[in-house]
Amino acid sequence: MSVETETESDMPFMSHLIELRSRLLRAVAVLGVLFLAMVPFANRIYAVFAEPLLRHMPDGGQMIAIEVISPFMVPIKLCLFLALVISAPWVLYQAWSFVAPGLYRHERKLAVPILFSAVALFYIGCAFAFFVALPAVFKFMQAFAPEGVAVMTDITQYLDFVLVMFLAFGVCFEVPVVVMILVLLGWVTIEQLREARGYVIVGAFVIAAIVTPPDVMSQLLLAIPMCILYEFGILAAILLARRSKQRIAPNP
Repeated sequence: MSVETETESDMPFMSHLIELRSRLLRAVAVLGVLFLAMVPFANRIYAVFAEPLLRHMPDGGQMIAIEVISPFMVPIKLCLFLALVISAPWVLYQAWSFVAPGLYRHERKLAVPILFSAVALFYIGCAFAFFVALPAVFKFMQAFAPEGVAVMTDITQYLDFVLVMFLAFGVCFEVPVVVMILVLLGWVTIEQLREARGYVIVGAFVIAAIVTPPDVMSQLLLAIPMCILYEFGILAAILLARRSKQRIAPNP
């Protein structure tokens, strides 16, 4: 009897492991397909990726490759990063499909818009970095280049710099989601969020000074959107609190 009981108790655990493996394989499969599809166009993709810098380089300026294998490895690394970013919704969907059956109905209703908003804000942050922040930063940097200095950036250093900027802007644009989660968990109130505005502004500029290059332009382009998004987070939390009160209020 004891052996049968242990075997029956192990079945749900084994079924969860099998489902988890299936979800992971699906996520990795899509990631691999996207990566392999982009590899033949790796050099073209990198050329588009380098456009914000090349556009603001002096006439005749170009990028260089210092390491022996960097002309091959850098575009491949970029393709892998793009495959991860593009496949993120599918990966999150697989994770959600695995976790959702164990959640309550109201938790599922709240989790879906939060996950969607988090992914959308990350993409918006990356787009803002590529189309707004990077061109402004490179233009600012080129304006202060000393005369007689040939500006030639290594492709590896450029990729590392831009990926850090993408991650910094993508993560920092998650401020409204973080604010809403803190309110939903009951860790802070809307009144406390309003009172903390001054500290948030100082914190935004401190974070921007840490994660961005040491220039005023990039710090402003990160800190100001963070402050604006904090206000959007407070507004979203207020709307969410009003909906919750309307659901709880008894019908006349």
